[in-house]
Amino acid sequence: MNRPRTAITFSRGIRRIPHLSSILNVARVHWRPPQLGWTLSATAACVVGWGGKANTAAARAHAQRRRLPYLTLEDGFLRSLDLGVRGSRPYSLVVDDLGIYYDATRPSRLEQLLNGAADTPLPIDPDTSRCAAALEDPQLLARARDCIAAITRARLSKYNAAPEWQLPATAGKRVLVVDQTAGDLSIAGGLADGSSFRRMLAAARSENPGAEILIKVHPEVVAGKKRGHFLPADLTERTRLLARDLNPIHLLEQVDRVYVVSSQMGMEALLLGKPVTCFGAPFYAGWGLTDDRVALPQRQRQRSLEALFAAAYLLYARYLDPDTGAPCAAERVIEHLALQRHWFAHNRGHFFGCGIAWWKRAYVRRYLASPWNRVQFVERAGAIPAGLDPAQTRVLVWGTRDTARLRRRAAACGYPVWRMEDGFLRSAGLGTDLTAPASQVIDRRGIYFDPAAPSDLEALLQEAEFSPTDLTRATALRQALISARLSKYNVGDRRPRLELSAAGGRTVILVPGQVEQDASIRLGSPEIRSNAQLLAAVRQEHPDAYILYKPHPDVLSGNRRRDTRPPDPAHFDRLVADLGIVPCLEAAQAVHTMTSLVGFEALLRGLPVHTYGQPFYAGWGLTQDRLPLPRRTRRLSLDQLVAGVLLLYPRYLNPATGEFTSPEMIVELLGRALATRAQRLAPWAGLQRPWRTGRAFVGGVSGELFAAWQTPVRSRHPWGRQDPA
Repeated sequence: MNRPRTAITFSRGIRRIPHLSSILNVARVHWRPPQLGWTLSATAACVVGWGGKANTAAARAHAQRRRLPYLTLEDGFLRSLDLGVRGSRPYSLVVDDLGIYYDATRPSRLEQLLNGAADTPLPIDPDTSRCAAALEDPQLLARARDCIAAITRARLSKYNAAPEWQLPATAGKRVLVVDQTAGDLSIAGGLADGSSFRRMLAAARSENPGAEILIKVHPEVVAGKKRGHFLPADLTERTRLLARDLNPIHLLEQVDRVYVVSSQMGMEALLLGKPVTCFGAPFYAGWGLTDDRVALPQRQRQRSLEALFAAAYLLYARYLDPDTGAPCAAERVIEHLALQRHWFAHNRGHFFGCGIAWWKRAYVRRYLASPWNRVQFVERAGAIPAGLDPAQTRVLVWGTRDTARLRRRAAACGYPVWRMEDGFLRSAGLGTDLTAPASQVIDRRGIYFDPAAPSDLEALLQEAEFSPTDLTRATALRQALISARLSKYNVGDRRPRLELSAAGGRTVILVPGQVEQDASIRLGSPEIRSNAQLLAAVRQEHPDAYILYKPHPDVLSGNRRRDTRPPDPAHFDRLVADLGIVPCLEAAQAVHTMTSLVGFEALLRGLPVHTYGQPFYAGWGLTQDRLPLPRRTRRLSLDQLVAGVLLLYPRYLNPATGEFTSPEMIVELLGRALATRAQRLAPWAGLQRPWRTGRAFVGGVSGELFAAWQTPVRSRHPWGRQDPA
């Protein structure tokens, strides 16, 4: 079925929604201000407006004149990372041609679903699965249970940038009263008004004698964008205000009972099994799950929590993939939001980046992204101030570039030193060409290429319990990497296969060259420390083998110094300079290396790997090791190694969105980038590197200067902070 051609929107706020045509299932969207005429209405599928605001009147009138369907849009229940007023892009919307879910004065699609009424598809939507009969589907209800568990486990809400905050211990009962912004349409639409909040607070006090009453202020009130309903006079010794932005789920976990007018927090309290009293008519009231103080005779069914969730979150709401903008299932948005909060929590605190190159700082900030931290860069150890909370302060260095002075300063202040390095699936280009990385690792114990001390990666591989999901993902990721022919840098010509007729049936051994000044050799290969020594050792042990020598791409590009002593040509049969590493791996039958990541990439492809140093992937029973590491006592399967190295240890960043993403998405994005690069004209190849390097340097430095110039705006509640002490 072809998509209808056009949707017309008159509502200015909808302009901020990317990929709206995907949500509406139309080919394109025309933006028209209400004062302008329209002459192409015959081609339109529908007219769209935002919510129930007065500025949609012209759009509704236009739809009525032209006899076009009118659709109301609103934010979904898992909207975004941060508030919409702060510019955070939405991942979820609802589309309703009858009304809107928060307006109980008239029917809505959601109410129709829950009532079990006969349903018809939306004018733009041929999908008949969004109907009341689907609420009886055991598979849908199982999805609902899984989603509820995932949401509560990751503590996800409509907005997801608020930190978790532990309430002080109390011996008695704790009751939460949820405020909302004054004038919110869901209040009047929920058959309530400002006086409903007064009655709600009075009921919470009278029905819970001796309990501590907490009034939760809306995030937009905390941000200073809007006002709420309660006054300082409402506060007493047992009634306190939470005037800070808090994670709703974590807060709800710490209370015994919840009172709302029409806030979504009531629904989230139900997900946690909390008793909820409603002084309005929110979408989740009237179905037998809440204590309702407003009569709702039009809601005629008793619904389970799973059916209510399935109707609202899975059938009524629509979702956009946070990475691609394509329509997706709710589970994809849940997964993405959980990932953001995972790394936000890891990045919490105050970071001092010391000695990190200026061009790197812009992307270092992105990998340290968190609404709950502060990042500063300093050039000298002495610039790190003393007296900060050691539990919340970290010193960040690149790799092993910390000096003795820096270590002394950090130890004197009580601050831990964390180390940052490129991940194992890095980019479509060299780091020495100033190409920003698609993945990074931040290690609190050491760093993965230094075997002198344990690292987070080594601890993870030694101790982690890998779930069946981890191992299934690892298998699929390994196969995707092989199929996409990806490596760490993805440079050189990847297209041709390596022609090896000269091998004459001999065993083909690949020896990947390394930068001899690299820290991984200095720290991890104490016996064989040069490419020449490695090639000599391999030739001595395998005199009849056909040895491929592939110098490191940084050396071939001239970005790093050449070998201190050139390898003896007698120790290899072919030097591969023009091809990327993937064709070499595809041709090889074994790999011999000091500490190169190519050894890990060979393991992914099922090749025997011989290590002459102590790389991170050695010592787990998968490689032939000259220098075993006694600390590594666990025997791992290949998928366990892949799960630790590629799934759990690094963090990945989508360059288009600036948000954390999955390695699977990075594989897809790198594949696209390489396909685009392959289409470039060869005559321009000589100009590409200086252009890329110059652009990256200017962009990185200018971005860091802008970040340093910005002064954070710290919103204050007009009453000052009234949190319980």
